[in-house]
Amino acid sequence: MGGVMGGAASVPDSDELRKKRLAIWAARRGTREMDLILSRYSAARLAQMNPAALDLFESLLAQNDQDLYQWISGQSPAPAHFRALVAEIAQTIAQALRL
Repeated sequence: MGGVMGGAASVPDSDELRKKRLAIWAARRGTREMDLILSRYSAARLAQMNPAALDLFESLLAQNDQDLYQWISGQSPAPAHFRALVAEIAQTIAQALRL
């Protein structure tokens, strides 16, 4: 998902615009739990993400909140391509809760 809609051509997002858009998407989910989890994670990690990491995070954000919560809470395994990211999110949130 990238680009600006409304014109004749789609203009790719700059990294900074993309990061802002993803931070908003992370904070405005379908469930309050995922709003809190993903907004905390994005605040802690989004600024350091490279384009490949942004692609993976964006793909994760496109997933269903109920599935995301199950994966992050460890109630069910995440798909293989999301496992490392889901583990990083869970670790980031666990560290934030210990502070």
